[in-house]
Amino acid sequence: MSGRRLLAALCATLLVAGWSASGAAGADPPDLDARAWALIDARSGALLASNDPSRRLSIASTTKLMTAYVALKELPLSKVVRAAPYGGSYEESLLELRPGQRISVRDLLYGLILRSGNDAAYDLAVAASGSEARFVRQMNQRAAALGLADTHYANPIGLDEAGNYSSAYDLVALARRLLDIPVFAKIAASRQAVLRSVRPRRRIVTRNDLLLQEPWATGVKTGFTLGAGYVLVGAGRSNGTELISAVLGTPSEEARDGESERLLEYGFSLYRKRTPVRAGKILAEPSIRYTDDELPLRASRRVVVGLRRGQRLRVAIRAPQEVEGPVRRGAVLGRATVLVDGRRAATVPLRAGRAVAEASAFDRVRSMVTGNLGWFALALFGILVGAVLLWRRLRRGTRREDGVMSREQRRAMRERRREGGGAG
Repeated sequence: MSGRRLLAALCATLLVAGWSASGAAGADPPDLDARAWALIDARSGALLASNDPSRRLSIASTTKLMTAYVALKELPLSKVVRAAPYGGSYEESLLELRPGQRISVRDLLYGLILRSGNDAAYDLAVAASGSEARFVRQMNQRAAALGLADTHYANPIGLDEAGNYSSAYDLVALARRLLDIPVFAKIAASRQAVLRSVRPRRRIVTRNDLLLQEPWATGVKTGFTLGAGYVLVGAGRSNGTELISAVLGTPSEEARDGESERLLEYGFSLYRKRTPVRAGKILAEPSIRYTDDELPLRASRRVVVGLRRGQRLRVAIRAPQEVEGPVRRGAVLGRATVLVDGRRAATVPLRAGRAVAEASAFDRVRSMVTGNLGWFALALFGILVGAVLLWRRLRRGTRREDGVMSREQRRAMRERRREGGGAG
């Protein structure tokens, strides 16, 4: 592969004609009892349905989404910290850490999201900023930087307090940012986890019943206080579609979970499943240098995406124009990018469908001769033309010499005759 030349700007684009979504109008949005709610497409951020999405409300423990965001930006996951004394009340959700207990930031994040531990939130705040007050300032700075105009924090936990609020739209926008972070997406989708940094190890189970009830659910965070009511930021993935929802101020856990489920299932109904790339499909065939053959490049996996009405699907291929052996089978030599309305939905490596041996000296010479056959023919023609012209020129010169000698001979004969005649 050492000598292969990459095509600098090959974006061979396969326009998926006729694959725009059609007939996916879906029913009307559900009628929910939540004070405010919002539903977005996680891929594009498009708002699919909402009710009072900018209304500023108490958000209970969904505050911890920003706590997680700041901690992920400020702390390495492997860092081990000591639990700070936290005087939580009996009714608070706690990870039940002992003061001075050693625990990793990773395990604190699992405890924060799965168990909604207020002590975990406090420990992350102190570890990241030195104090709760400084950490809250960072939370508000991050919110402003992310454009969360209807959000403000007064504590990292979500306790009812003046100045601690957000909106349904800001919550789904923040969750979208978080789910773009692989480690957070893994934590948010976990039904259970083992805290490996504590002694003895502990197994914890999520408080998010939506995750336990629906196989398509992928998160994200529950919340409840008397002032906020029941809150849930939910997420789900089905048939290539990823959605994020938020319901605020529902009267019960059952209503919170049921309304989130209805909202997400409504969102899924707006999409139709498409498979623009299938595993093993040949998407490019670059030529093999020094041969007349081509190397098939195959998609390493399939891609399934969901499309709403009117959306356009496109597959852009970037691959070399020519390859040179040796190439091992399965080597990545390009990629296919699936685009929905111009936005990247997935990227798939393109792998060599077979091995290519290094070209032999005979193959290289033969390729050089074959590739330069036209030049050889032209050069040979030029040589032949030059030879003919040279031959003709030499022939004319020989004739001239022959003609001169004849005239001299005739002159000499005439002179000899005159001399002979005078003597007689």
